[in-house]
Amino acid sequence: MPFLTLSNAEYYYEEYGSGSETIVFAHGLLWSHWMFHHQIEYLQKNYRVIAYDFRGQGKSKALNSKYDMESLYQDSLELIKILSDKPVHFAGLSMGGYIGMRLAARSPEWIKKVILMESSSEAEPSENVARYKMLNTLVRTVGYWPVEKQIMNIMFGKTFLEDDNRKAEYEVYLRKLKENNRATITMATEGVIQRDSFDEELKNIKVPTLILVGEEDVPAPVEKSEFLHQNIENSILKVIPKAGHTGVLENPEQYSFLIEAFIEA
Repeated sequence: MPFLTLSNAEYYYEEYGSGSETIVFAHGLLWSHWMFHHQIEYLQKNYRVIAYDFRGQGKSKALNSKYDMESLYQDSLELIKILSDKPVHFAGLSMGGYIGMRLAARSPEWIKKVILMESSSEAEPSENVARYKMLNTLVRTVGYWPVEKQIMNIMFGKTFLEDDNRKAEYEVYLRKLKENNRATITMATEGVIQRDSFDEELKNIKVPTLILVGEEDVPAPVEKSEFLHQNIENSILKVIPKAGHTGVLENPEQYSFLIEAFIEA
């Protein structure tokens, strides 16, 4: 299995395909590289595709017990420098988008284009912090079972959740979420909900930027992506119908097509 030992973390990653362009995928909180399996299958025919797990999630682990966004940014920059000898296209969803913004603003020499999915530059809204801390405490002390439905209702949009034909998919995604180590996933969650605002640095993003958001996204609703679009100079905004916070799983074909079209433009 491909593990990469970084300065302060050990990262698991997978690599597919080949081509002159490299796309790096960074997942959202509670997930792993697996969440992009549809996009990887679609894009690997024409591109080199790398997807990795953030520290404390999937198979990656921290070596210094830090899970804040600045540590994840440093991890990601180091990973890119090791795995690529030239700028990459970076696609980050939610938490992965927080890192994508930092890379694009602070290390543009390594980022050719950036795709921000279901993301936001704001600090976590105060009304959400107490709720997420409560969910986090329950997962750490009791397990996932008391909060499974609440978590899935955050992660997925109404269309998916109410579609009886997708119940089997629902169970697969829930099982994947529960594969995370309870001790480290709660620390990773703390890192996300305690993050600082990135609003002031958006003006430093000059690389071409694609912003994708599901119209049914609950934790990062459309207006947050509209704010990104208004404050990132060279950006395109696309709102995806019938998709929530995990649109790459709910409406995978649309996300895959838009990512490829943006890279090829």
